[in-house]
Amino acid sequence: MRQAFSLSKSLASLAERREEAYFETVRSVLVKIERPGAISLKEINAQVNELLKQSVQSEGVVNLFADVDKEFNLFNTAFMEEISKMPEKNLSIELLKKLIAEQVRTYKRTNIVKSHQFSEMLDKIVKSYLNGLLTNEEVIAELMKMAQDIANAHQNGNAMGLTDEELAFYDALTQPGAVKDVYSNDQLIAITKELTEELRKSRTVDWEKKESARAGMRRMVKRLLKKYKYPPEGMEDAVQTVINQCEMWSGNQ
Repeated sequence: MRQAFSLSKSLASLAERREEAYFETVRSVLVKIERPGAISLKEINAQVNELLKQSVQSEGVVNLFADVDKEFNLFNTAFMEEISKMPEKNLSIELLKKLIAEQVRTYKRTNIVKSHQFSEMLDKIVKSYLNGLLTNEEVIAELMKMAQDIANAHQNGNAMGLTDEELAFYDALTQPGAVKDVYSNDQLIAITKELTEELRKSRTVDWEKKESARAGMRRMVKRLLKKYKYPPEGMEDAVQTVINQCEMWSGNQ
């Protein structure tokens, strides 16, 4: 009972400190806005970084997406809603951009298809905003929708019984949308899991330094795909996307 009370008290104290950090950050921004001249991007970034540091309590490089069980991350709807409703819209926009950009950077190391897809999406939103085509409220809505798209993609992988690693190979296999008209989803998942398992068996190979090993990996991938009669006729380029994903995987082992 005493331990439970102590834990509850600690959590309440932590929540109070986060709330204090939030209001102090907003107060500082508003004070700067009231002064002559517009608040600079450098000042906004400094406030954003301080708010992230206080709220997320990260150590070293900020990575909000490594563990979806952590309290503050892109998949925490309540946290994202709180950011979107901040009274200072410039700060809200910068926070959302930083959170989403962090996930995009993660994809650049893990998932070649989603990296391209979400990078283009974020660039389009930001360019539209900078060109005056979106208001503060509209860009926040677009960023929130993108965050939800990313969260949904993660949840869809879980629903299919795929790890993030396996989902990256599944995305590569299904990059041409028409592939799903030729194979059932069960077949695509079977290819994904076998491909992932074959690569895992070679995890000890020094892919970076042994081009012969990398060439062998490419042959193995092509042989496995041929076993499943992949790709369908007329979609030969799809193989290269799968090869590229495998090389990205091997380069990060």
